[in-house]
Amino acid sequence: MKVTCRVLLSTVLLFFAWSGASAQDGAHNAFSPYSVYGVGNIYKDGTAFTKGMGGIGVATRNRRYINTMNPAAVTARDSLSFMCDFGVTENNQVFNQTIGGNKLKSANNTFNISDFVITVPIWKSSAMMVGISPYSDVGYDFSRIETDESIIGKVNNITYQSYGQGGTYQLFAGAAATFWKRLSVGAEFIYYFGTIDKVSNTVFSDASYRSVNSGYTMQLYGYTGKFGLQYEQKLRNNLYMTFGATYKLKSNMHGRVNSYSYAVASELSDTLKADNTVLTGKELRFGDELGIGVSLKAGEDWSVEFDYLRSDWRKSGFDSFGGTSVIGEGSTFKSNVSQSFRAGFDYTPNRSDIRYYMKRVTYRGGVYYDQEYYTLDPGKRTVGAVGITLGMTLPVFKWYNGFTFGLDFGRKGNMKDRSMVGEHYATVYVSMNLHDIWFVKNQYK
Repeated sequence: MKVTCRVLLSTVLLFFAWSGASAQDGAHNAFSPYSVYGVGNIYKDGTAFTKGMGGIGVATRNRRYINTMNPAAVTARDSLSFMCDFGVTENNQVFNQTIGGNKLKSANNTFNISDFVITVPIWKSSAMMVGISPYSDVGYDFSRIETDESIIGKVNNITYQSYGQGGTYQLFAGAAATFWKRLSVGAEFIYYFGTIDKVSNTVFSDASYRSVNSGYTMQLYGYTGKFGLQYEQKLRNNLYMTFGATYKLKSNMHGRVNSYSYAVASELSDTLKADNTVLTGKELRFGDELGIGVSLKAGEDWSVEFDYLRSDWRKSGFDSFGGTSVIGEGSTFKSNVSQSFRAGFDYTPNRSDIRYYMKRVTYRGGVYYDQEYYTLDPGKRTVGAVGITLGMTLPVFKWYNGFTFGLDFGRKGNMKDRSMVGEHYATVYVSMNLHDIWFVKNQYK
């Protein structure tokens, strides 16, 4: 198993190197017109294990899998076990929009790493975890042609182009302890880092007019803390109820923003604007997050859970980097409060069955509704996502080793407003769950 983990670590490093190279070459790790605002689309926390259940996890305690949603959950484990989770994501999307009676449609698919996490025990009823995962992603590329005849008659054809790429990651390390065999308390340190590029071009077909290229590069880093607790109460026999809560502090972001604007004619260009702003932590910040959840489980046979999450971005400072978007023609963004309602379950027919393999497979399902951290036309139009999830874990070898799969089918946008982009997606999550007993002293007779 130690050799396996070394191979896995090498694979992860290669994947991250490939991901960084792809970003530099202009490839998107994710793609969505809704990522045009702020730091882009924010990923759901968790591994394929929790994402297959609608993204729940605040009140989840399961010794067979790593739950990164709540730092207090790391103590739900066998005391001598080493655990590792490595996951990837493949996203397929179809976009549609109606503008002026014309129906527009396009499609895209992307691939990215979703997480790499390890956990080890510390002492008796305490444990720790260390990992890295994406936090947000920017990926969009669209253009439109000027249709106002009065403008075209004066300057000929004009094309407006906008594209962006990049994103942020979170490196985290957390620890927790259990008291009185019921109450688990945990804390987590999170370090954010990443680079985001956004570009807007105005291109004139008439060579007598100079095209304008403008945009900015945002380099960010910051840190915050996340706290969690879980209280598990036995109801009867093998039936348990767990209450969970998490709170993540706001994060003041540091770094710099390089903004520019050039007037281009043939091979010559004139600088219209070139600013380099140093971020001191007062200009931009990530919102805090509160999560509460309750779960009911019957040992390791089945469980159900409901979670609610809320994050306040109203004072994030990202409104200065929103601008105008084609998501809703002529619309502008404004930071808001995001909310998420999630429910999920898992079920294992017979974990000890030695005759039928499929009875040892764990099956999962869930539903969710997410409201984004921004609104359009300030405060008038919200952007939401609704979806259903399915998942399963196929056990392999001994202990708790296995492959976990998750499927997320959903729609993002506004069901009542067809002028906004409707984003239909099918996301596939795959993770490798490794487990071994590492901390046993050899005994000789």
